[in-house]
Amino acid sequence: MILSVSRRTDIPNYYSDWFLGRIREGFLYVRNPMNAHQISRIDISPEVVDCIVFWTKNPVAMLGRLDELSDYNYYFQFSLTGYGKDVEPGLPDKNEILIPAFRELASRIGKQRMVWRYDPILINDKYTAEYHVRAFGKIAEALSDCTERVVISFVDLYEKTKKNTADLGIRDIGPEELREIAGELVLIARRHGLEIESCAEAIDLEDVGVRHGHCIDRELIEKIIGCSLRGSKDKNQRPECGCFESVEVGTYNTCRNGCRYCYANYNMEQVAGRSGMYDPGSPILCGVVDEAAGDKVTERKVASLKEAQISMPILSR
Repeated sequence: MILSVSRRTDIPNYYSDWFLGRIREGFLYVRNPMNAHQISRIDISPEVVDCIVFWTKNPVAMLGRLDELSDYNYYFQFSLTGYGKDVEPGLPDKNEILIPAFRELASRIGKQRMVWRYDPILINDKYTAEYHVRAFGKIAEALSDCTERVVISFVDLYEKTKKNTADLGIRDIGPEELREIAGELVLIARRHGLEIESCAEAIDLEDVGVRHGHCIDRELIEKIIGCSLRGSKDKNQRPECGCFESVEVGTYNTCRNGCRYCYANYNMEQVAGRSGMYDPGSPILCGVVDEAAGDKVTERKVASLKEAQISMPILSR
């Protein structure tokens, strides 16, 4: 089993105490977002967790606690963009805090386990194509010796997020402009020795040097664990997504980063209410199990996806 920690919220930033407590206990609960009373109990012991994929914009809270993950294989997807607090209001200074955090984390776990995400790319009067090219170049220069891969995507505005971004003046990006921007980023990435991939983009950008990527990346995971995996594409993700199957452990509307474009945290009143329920000792993130109200906990069947035969060298840390 691959654990996704998490597409829905920044667990390393805000809820690392909870997750590491769950690691010690060996299980956690996840509420089904489509059926609020349906809760899964998930075994997360090292015997069944093949790899953990962390998603974060600020891992500082975890930097001193990586030894608590010593029985697990994992890698980090770290989002670093050029936006200010008008778009990403909950994040600290990138030059003073986040870029040094990226570098420190890479020094501890190895650059092969660090994926830089420059996404999503939105265009308005302030954040022009030229702005993104400059910002991407500065960050690429700062990270070039501590990662091998950068992932880009272009913003998708869902109905839930259009209200939160209405005052930003985001404009549509046509396919030709999109390809031109991607091509400029490819040149920068190559200068800094970085492979560049796209995330869940319908448009094919391979002719300008951007291949379709996989955030939950089977190939990378197999290199990290030194073993082939059984399994297939995650059927719960949109068609353009190439991610390998995984178990998501997060909860929607619990992330306090406040990023205006975020599809998973679009209601800040709910974020305040749910994050206010946070109990690091609870088996469920930002909530309680109320059987009297109809909550039902069932054991989810999970297992290692490793093939029996070790097939490749393990990436060193």
